[in-house]
This record gives sequence, C-alpha cells and structure tokens, in this order.
Amino acid sequence: MAITLSTLDKKTRKTLDLRTGDTVKVHQKIQEKGKTRIQIFEGMILARKHGTEAGATLTVRRSANGYGVERIFPLYSPMIDKIELVKRSKVRRAKLYYIREKAVKEINKRLKMQMVRPDKNKAAPDNDLLDNTPEDIDMEEVKAIEDSEK
Repeated sequence: MAITLSTLDKKTRKTLDLRTGDTVKVHQKIQEKGKTRIQIFEGMILARKHGTEAGATLTVRRSANGYGVERIFPLYSPMIDKIELVKRSKVRRAKLYYIREKAVKEINKRLKMQMVRPDKNKAAPDNDLLDNTPEDIDMEEVKAIEDSEK
C-alpha cells in the first residue's frame, strides 16, 4: 500500500487520498554532515489543512516513550521521499485534535491503575514506590535515620 512520491510529480501529490484518522509512514530526507539519510515517522493523521494548494500540510501524531510527538509535513516538500498508508480508519471529524487530551487521560488512567493494588497476591509492577507496604518498613530504622538528620 506504499504511495511513492517523486519530488517533481505534483499531480500525484494532488490526487493523494490521505484522510484524518489514517495511520501513515512518512519517509523524510534528512541531511547531516553532507550525507542524506531517510527518517521514518509513523503516526496518525490528526489534520489535513489547505486541501491541495501549494501550502497543503499534514499533521501527524505518534506516541514515543509515553510522550505525544506531532510533526507537520508540507505535502509538496521535496524533502518528503515517500508516504506509506499503513492503516485506514473511519472517523467522524475533519480534525482530530481531541486525541491530544484523550491520550493524556489514558496515560493518567494507567498510572492510577498501577497505584491501586486491591489484591496482595497479585504481582505488582517493579516500582519501589508501589511495592513498599507497611509490613516491609522497619519503623525503628526510619526513626534512627530521622534522628541522624536532625
């Protein structure tokens, strides 16, 4: 499903059927130290602005290490080597900006789920802050440390 774009073929870029909600891989040329390499940015299209004009842009968002990363790609840029359509999904909005807040809510929800441990027999995540229970803490040692700090 790869859509290969040449740098001069504006007719092909004009007829691209990329919509919001689509997951795409954008291959962008990066020049470093006299060499050119291709960097791939995969994410969901949040917005497509300015239609098929010369200044048309795609806003693509992905999640990297728990952080949302958005990039805006000019559609007619000669630095864009190729755009691959990975997945097409049906959406009911022209702009999906609400995904930004939704992602934050999902992350906060996951953090809250980790903090609550109703069952002691259940395996807990490997986090020192979550695994310390009152039975594991030696109160005499804590008092000794507090007294030494004073």
